[in-house]
Amino acid sequence: MLQLMMLKLITFSSLFPSAVRPNAGLFVRERMGRVAQRIPLVVVAPQAWFPFQGIIRWFRPHFRPMAVRYEQMGALEIFRPYYLSVPGILKDFDGLSMALCSYRTVRRLQRQTGASVLDVHFGYPDGYAGSLLARWLGLKFVVTFRGNEDRTSRTSRRKHLMRCASSADLLIGVSEQLRALGESLGAPSERTCVVGNGVDLSKFRPIPRGEARAALGLPADVPLLITVGGLVERKGFHRVIEVLPKLIARHPGLRYLVVGGGSPEGDNSAELRAQVERLALQDRVVFCGPVAPERLHVYYSAANVFALATRFEGWANVFLEAMACGLPVVTTLVGGNAQVVCDARLGLLVPFGEPAELEAALDQALQRAWDAAYLRTYAENNAWDSRIELLVRHFHAVSAGNPSLTSPHA
Repeated sequence: MLQLMMLKLITFSSLFPSAVRPNAGLFVRERMGRVAQRIPLVVVAPQAWFPFQGIIRWFRPHFRPMAVRYEQMGALEIFRPYYLSVPGILKDFDGLSMALCSYRTVRRLQRQTGASVLDVHFGYPDGYAGSLLARWLGLKFVVTFRGNEDRTSRTSRRKHLMRCASSADLLIGVSEQLRALGESLGAPSERTCVVGNGVDLSKFRPIPRGEARAALGLPADVPLLITVGGLVERKGFHRVIEVLPKLIARHPGLRYLVVGGGSPEGDNSAELRAQVERLALQDRVVFCGPVAPERLHVYYSAANVFALATRFEGWANVFLEAMACGLPVVTTLVGGNAQVVCDARLGLLVPFGEPAELEAALDQALQRAWDAAYLRTYAENNAWDSRIELLVRHFHAVSAGNPSLTSPHA
């Protein structure tokens, strides 16, 4: 019992919010900020650095904005060591570089706090770096696969993912698909589990549609689609824009809200705007830019249908956010999407890369009467509270060296 009471964590994730990237890794902060109310922890968020990256910013002004090395965010302390990462090349060495350059920070925090568990997010480079740090420092090692691992497993970095998976005391997938991927990479089944992301019901709540549209200056009587996310190819904003002309023919007045901006993955906003101009949709597509999480519920509440024509997701938080505001989801049958949109009363799933099927699903969703109360109830059943209880139990089990307390189907 004494060991359980003294449990302390070091959370390790290169994707974590900062003043210069406030929306980066919000899902990590949402989860671990709540865990911190039960288990003391500090955050190490390594930052990629290259001696000449200032020159790159002459051409790409938003390339690798550097956050302060130490920041306090509420009760969380965040430390940001730099690690050498050459832009565009030598990616197989990023994990080792991250581990070497973070070693002193993690060792110091381990000694100061008495932390016994390293909680790492993403398989590469973070997970591989975490597996090395845990071995060097004698820490228990927990890694969460969040969505980029499937693509990484098909590259030369697969060997690093295998090292990460096989050495983890516990591998958490945010979806069953990612848990199974971890097992296929060498994680023993009894040391894997699923813990999906949750939703903050106090932030994501419905308001009357008319009120929301008035607040945003939108017409009160037109059908409205919305997508929220980073403006990158993977998210598929361009796939929704592609089918808008045919949808508009059947739904006069249709508008599409594009909510988001560039992300660490990139920024396709110029390409999206060019596509909109090419299709003469300037009066139909509204680029809203990045929106603070506290304001997103207004945008969700204004819309009729949430669309995400994504190429891959682990567990997309935006689905639960939309449902918490009473909004049905149309998305692609990839990654963990079917685990979230698991009921026909929640939305529609379509094969990836099939524009005609995407168009048909959006058309059907816009015509259908959805049960907003049912959608809200589903979101309530997936609130953060139940997730955190499960995570705390898992961390205690790992710290106690008792994997029998974890469940592969939790």
